[in-house]
Amino acid sequence: MDREEIRHRPVNPMLGSQPKFGPVPAEHLIPWFVISFSIFFLCNQILQLDWIWTILMIFWGCSTWWILTGSRPWRFLSKFVSTPNWSRGRVRYQSIFDYARRDRVSHNREQVKRKARRTRLTSD
Repeated sequence: MDREEIRHRPVNPMLGSQPKFGPVPAEHLIPWFVISFSIFFLCNQILQLDWIWTILMIFWGCSTWWILTGSRPWRFLSKFVSTPNWSRGRVRYQSIFDYARRDRVSHNREQVKRKARRTRLTSD
């Protein structure tokens, strides 16, 4: 019996599980708050419906969100991620060192021109 106890290690059962508030996943709280606030504003404030209808609409909106996203929200929400627009292009290869050398040469030319302008202005 001691050998079996040594082979088995106790493991935390909470490893890999999602945070929850009772049966409600924690990732649903923010969308439910947004749904509840928007339905409250629309039904109760704008349309002037009774509280019973407002609560029923909030329950309907939150339960619909829970059914659509469920325990695997990526299955529904990944439909709204746009696919990248890939295209092929051809660019002539130029070494990075060529860019650095070309920038240095053009920078030096500009400095020489500025110096020549200054000497002309001071000599006149």
